[in-house]
Amino acid sequence: MAAAPEQASVPVAAAPSGKWIVAVAVMLATVMEVLDSTIANVSLLHIRGSLSADVDEATWVLTSYIVANGIMIPLTGWCSAYFGRKRFFNFCILLFVGSSLAAGAAPTLTVLVIFRVLQGLGGGAMMPLSQAILMETFPPEEQAMAMAVWGLGMMVAPVMGPMLGGWITDNYSWRWIFYINVPTGLVASIMVAAYVHDPAYIRKQVQRIDWWGLGYLVLGVASLQIMLDRGERLDWFNSHVIIWLTVIGVAALIFFTVRELRVAEPIVNLQVLGNRDFAVGTFFTTLIMFAMYSTFVLIPLFCQQIAGYTPLLAGKVLSIQSLGTFLSILIAGRLFNLIDPRLLVALGCVMAGLGTTYMADFYAQIDFWNIAIPGLLRGIGSGFIFIPITTLTLGAVPREQMGAAASLFNMVRTVGGSVGIAILVALLSSNAQIHQSYLSGHVDAFRLSALAGAPGIGASVLRAGPEHFLGMIYLEMQRQASVLSFIDDFRLLAFIFFALTPIIFLMRRPARGGAIAGGH
Repeated sequence: MAAAPEQASVPVAAAPSGKWIVAVAVMLATVMEVLDSTIANVSLLHIRGSLSADVDEATWVLTSYIVANGIMIPLTGWCSAYFGRKRFFNFCILLFVGSSLAAGAAPTLTVLVIFRVLQGLGGGAMMPLSQAILMETFPPEEQAMAMAVWGLGMMVAPVMGPMLGGWITDNYSWRWIFYINVPTGLVASIMVAAYVHDPAYIRKQVQRIDWWGLGYLVLGVASLQIMLDRGERLDWFNSHVIIWLTVIGVAALIFFTVRELRVAEPIVNLQVLGNRDFAVGTFFTTLIMFAMYSTFVLIPLFCQQIAGYTPLLAGKVLSIQSLGTFLSILIAGRLFNLIDPRLLVALGCVMAGLGTTYMADFYAQIDFWNIAIPGLLRGIGSGFIFIPITTLTLGAVPREQMGAAASLFNMVRTVGGSVGIAILVALLSSNAQIHQSYLSGHVDAFRLSALAGAPGIGASVLRAGPEHFLGMIYLEMQRQASVLSFIDDFRLLAFIFFALTPIIFLMRRPARGGAIAGGH
C-alpha cells in the first residue's frame, strides 16, 4: 500500500447527525451478514427435505458460505484500495442482496450452494469495511462509543439467528430466511450511497494483481475451512482426506506469507503486524474468539442433548447472555476514555472466566437459571472485552492502513472462532468415550443385581425384562459421560480466559483522547 500523506491521519469530517447515520447504514449491512451466518443452521433439515439431499450434501449450504467468507475477509483491504471503499462496500451489499434472492428461489441444492458462495463473498467484506468506516468517521475520543453501538448488533445477531430462522421456518418457509435480506440490504445500500464518503487518501493505489498471492490465499483458507468443517464427520486425522487438506492448507498459507512479505503490491498487507499493539491485540482476540464462540455451540448442545431443553428454551438461555453483553457494551463505551481500557478488558476476562468456571459445575438435571446465570456473567465479560480490544487494536494503526488492518484482524478472529469450535467439539466426542470407558469399568454387576431386586424396582425389571434395565443403566452412563466431557471443555475455556488476563497489558495504554501512544 502506498504511504499516505501526514494529514491523512485526520479523521473524516462529519456532522454530528451524519456520523450516526453512517453508523446505522454500516450496521444494517453488517448485522444482516452476521445474522445470515447462523440463521440457516436450524433450517437445514427442511432444506434437505425440500431439495431431496442427504445430510452431507445439505451441510454444504453452511460450509460453502463459511469458506467463501473466509476467503474474502483478508482480501477486503486490497479490494478497497483497488476499487474504492464506498464503491466496494456498496457492491458487496448488492451482491449479498442479489444472491440472497436467488438462494431463496433455488430449485436445486447445487444452485443454492452456488449462491451461498456468492453470499459469502459479498458478506465477508462487510464486517472489516464497516469497522474501518466507523473508525474513520468518528474522532478518536468517540470511537469506543461508536464501536459499542456497532458491537451490540454483532453480539446479538449470532444468538438471534437460530431463533429467527426457526420461527420463520416453522411459520412460513425456509426460503424466507434468505428473502428477508432483500429489503434490509436495499435500505442499507441506499444509505451507504447517500451518506458514506471515502477519505481523501482512498484512491486506486493498486496497479497490479498479485495472482500468486491470491491463489495461495484461496487454496490455503479453503482447505483449512473445509478441514475444520468436515473433520468431526471424517474422524479427523484418521482420514486421508483431512490429512491432505491440512497439508495443502498449511503449505499454501506458508507460501502466501512468504510471497506477501516480498511482493511490492501484496493482496494482504502483512507489514501491519509490525505494529506491536496491533499484533498483540490480534493474537489476544484470536484466542478470545477461540474461547468465546465455542460456548455458542456448547451451551445449546448441553441444553438440548443433556438437559432435554427445546430449541426455543435453549435460545432463551443464550438470550440471557446477550442481555449481559448489551449492558456491558454500553458501560464499556462510556468508560473507555475515562479509565485505562486495558483494565476493562482484564475485568472482562476475569468475569468470563468466572462464568465459565461455574459452568464446570453443570449436571444433567440442572435448571434454567443455573445455566443462564453463568451465561450472564460471560455476556457481561464479553462486552467488556470486545469493544475495548477492538478499539485498542485498530486505533493503534495509521488510518491509511485501516482497511488492511481491519480485514486481517477479522480474518484471524474468524479463524480463531472456527478452530475453537472444531477443537472443542472434537474434544467433546473423544472425552465422552474416555469417560464412558472409565465409568463402565466401575459398574458392579452384583450391585446391579441387588438393585434389580430392590422393592419397587424389582417389579419393573420383571415386567420390562433385565435387558431393558441394563439398557437404562447404559443410557444413563452415556449421559453422565457426556456431562463430564462438557465439564472438561468448560474447564479448558475458563483456563484460557484467566491465562489471557495479563497479556492485555503488553499493549500500550492509549493517550488521552483515544489514540494509542506511539500508534499514530
